[in-house]
Amino acid sequence: MPVLRTPDSRFEALEAWPYPPRYTEVDGDPLGPLRIAHAEDGPADGPVVLMMHGEPSWSYLYRKMIPLFAGAGCRVLAPDLVGFGRSDKPGALADYSYEGHVGWMLQWLDAQHVKDVTLFCQDWGGLIGLRLVAARPDMFARVCASNTFLPTGEGKPSEAFQRWREFSQTVPDFDSGWIVNGGTVRGLSEGARAAYNAPYPDDSFKAGARIFPMLVVTDPDMPGAAENRAAWTVLEAFAKPFLTLFGDSDFVTLGAEKMLQARIPGCAGQPHRIVERAGHFIQEDAGEEVAGDVLRWMGR
Repeated sequence: MPVLRTPDSRFEALEAWPYPPRYTEVDGDPLGPLRIAHAEDGPADGPVVLMMHGEPSWSYLYRKMIPLFAGAGCRVLAPDLVGFGRSDKPGALADYSYEGHVGWMLQWLDAQHVKDVTLFCQDWGGLIGLRLVAARPDMFARVCASNTFLPTGEGKPSEAFQRWREFSQTVPDFDSGWIVNGGTVRGLSEGARAAYNAPYPDDSFKAGARIFPMLVVTDPDMPGAAENRAAWTVLEAFAKPFLTLFGDSDFVTLGAEKMLQARIPGCAGQPHRIVERAGHFIQEDAGEEVAGDVLRWMGR
């Protein structure tokens, strides 16, 4: 299957999205070179804030937060995972793996030549982002985890996640705008729904979005489980500030914040919060509010 690239015309005049793409090429062996897109704002010499999205969104998810961080003097980097947004999209389900994504994003991160990074990660942005922290702990100054976790396959997945997994593999039309809207409390505008569907001219572009739920580690013997266990040995020694901000209406991950707080030393004494009237896509429901929390935590 070919590696697909969404035409630029699909991203013209999106609601509240003025950011031109910046591209980094990584080695996608055996797929060949892969182009990863990111949005960037703020002063080049400002403290770096890395915002990582999850499934089935893209960096557009951070449109309410980016301007506030940039306005506070931060350099914001918001990449699109491979298969999402303006990044390249391998066309076959088999082209995607948990470890493949971690490797691609680690190459991307190294290519940015950044240090003292503040990571904000949600959903798969955490499943991948926390692996980046474990691989490059000295690169990160602090981490804020929102509606995410790093699973190793122990325990039983929530009923909500099991329903989502089945839905993702059986629904005829994988409508990302509709899906993201369903993960909010306050709802999306029609323009925002359209923006979440913009990366996908047709179903052939949706292999990554389709397969992601099946890559979540739900069994100790699944691919990625051993690597996540190894990552936890690093996170359990991570003493830099680690904040959790979870939505009160996220029925997929709510409760995971307690496990993060119990296992990561940097969580001690931090201003953790459950955000009211916020669903899984907390950036949509409470983006400005959450940005304010993080900026105050950063001392900005």
